[in-house]
Amino acid sequence: MAAKTKQQPKTKEPQYSIVFDVVKKHGVSKLGLMVNESWNQDPKRTLFTLARYKFVAKMLSGRNKVLEVGCADAFGTRLVQQEVGSVTAVDFDPVFIADVKARKDPAWPMECKVHDLLSGPVAGSYDGVYSLDVLEHIAPAREGVFMKNMLSSLKPGGALIIGMPSLESQVHASPQSKAGHVNCKSGAALKSFLEKYFRNVFLFSMNDEVVHTGFTPMAHYLLALCTTPRK
Repeated sequence: MAAKTKQQPKTKEPQYSIVFDVVKKHGVSKLGLMVNESWNQDPKRTLFTLARYKFVAKMLSGRNKVLEVGCADAFGTRLVQQEVGSVTAVDFDPVFIADVKARKDPAWPMECKVHDLLSGPVAGSYDGVYSLDVLEHIAPAREGVFMKNMLSSLKPGGALIIGMPSLESQVHASPQSKAGHVNCKSGAALKSFLEKYFRNVFLFSMNDEVVHTGFTPMAHYLLALCTTPRK
């Protein structure tokens, strides 16, 4: 006797049956290691992180090749993939790159590899480079190496985005965050630092998920869009 085929459940409103088509194509997506921690410990923090990625996605929209430096679990990277031709994502920690590769989806192809930017630039030439929540982990004595290696991968007409917690925000930071933050900057200091490498630095403030042009000493997070590298 032939085994009965298990019927797919039906939603009460037929238009929502698409959820099962997506499951069939992609499976049920898993959270990355980093976003799993925030989603379970402080869900709103996941929203803040994804909002930063959306800012990057919109600022770099239409770019052909984009490089992410310090991708961690690359969960938010898909927002950037949606707006650009391709993304190469690197991180110095093999644990996070292994996590990204374990969750890869052929429908969202992305080159992802272990690379420590302090050891040298990423091979290739990119018309967009971004790095979120990384610069504050780089010791001041080595921040110049970090920037020069990113610039080595940026095309002359490219754009670079740096995102980091503000110096003023650190009184509210968790012990876990503070442990790795050795180089937070005020808005003025970040702009001054980046102007050593770029002729144009556009600084934005961010509070929670809202990006604005307000008073940077009251910003929890800073985003800088940089163009026209200095020679």
